[in-house]
Amino acid sequence: MLELITAIIKTHRLDDVKEALANAGVSGLTVTEVRGFGRQGGHTEVYRGAEYQVDFVPKLKVEILCASVDVDSITEAIAKAAGTGTIGDGKIWTTPVGTALRIRTGERGVDAV
Repeated sequence: MLELITAIIKTHRLDDVKEALANAGVSGLTVTEVRGFGRQGGHTEVYRGAEYQVDFVPKLKVEILCASVDVDSITEAIAKAAGTGTIGDGKIWTTPVGTALRIRTGERGVDAV
């Protein structure tokens, strides 16, 4: 069985997360720049003397496709590396994946990862 792990993290934590995932045996991941807000809402910034509201905070979405048996170790590695102990550290969730296919070789399932 396969799982898709999705993590929303602070942008400056990417290098630490990438290193932790490499140490956990992850061979590939996808990173997307995203914007959003949660409990922290937005924040105000000052630019050239004018204060303005930033409603959507820039974050990174990290996605990893893995075998179900690896989910706990990978999510723990992400949480430990991405955590700062402050608001806005992000979220991690998993989604079951029905099938995966490596286009080049035709491998399916865990072999495609």
